[in-house]
Amino acid sequence: MTDNRLPFFISIEGNIGAGKTTLAKILANQLNASLLLEKFDENPHLAKFYENPKQYALQVELWFLKERFEQMNSQFSILNSQFLISDYHISKCLIFAKANLKKQEFLIYEKSYTIIEPLLPPPDLLIYLHQDINQLKKNIAKRGRTYEKKISATYLNKIQKGYESYLKSRKSKKVHIIDCNKFDFLHKKNIESIISVVKSTMGY
Repeated sequence: MTDNRLPFFISIEGNIGAGKTTLAKILANQLNASLLLEKFDENPHLAKFYENPKQYALQVELWFLKERFEQMNSQFSILNSQFLISDYHISKCLIFAKANLKKQEFLIYEKSYTIIEPLLPPPDLLIYLHQDINQLKKNIAKRGRTYEKKISATYLNKIQKGYESYLKSRKSKKVHIIDCNKFDFLHKKNIESIISVVKSTMGY
């Protein structure tokens, strides 16, 4: 591990519908790791946000910031396993907030984020799932969440660009990008190749 006090932390990120939770569950099972999944469906403002983004953007983003911090902080404080795999990282808060909030709202939000973010450990390995917007739309439709029906290609593209900008800022960090348009991570051989990347990052 990179830190004697902490587990090896793998964070899986990507746009809405990219398959983050699916891959996190598979890797956690394969590596016998602790699993941390985002409780997005508990956000009381999320459905309202998709109906009226301008009115509920700040509420939805503040709730996510608080919930993600508390969930991750709590998990790290009780964890005693070698690996932790999560289908999100606190950094996604800033990506979505920048896409959703008005300029003045974002400046206020960013101040809170910059206080909270350093209190959580960064991932030892960030796995980013990239997928074309059209396929993301199909994935979202397939899982059938009513409140996601109004997610537009324009919005997904905005989030995609936010992630691309974020990844450029992490050049010195360990990032493994998976092009899901060409790489089916559900295939056993492909899972094995991802596990090889994990072990290589750990120095095995």
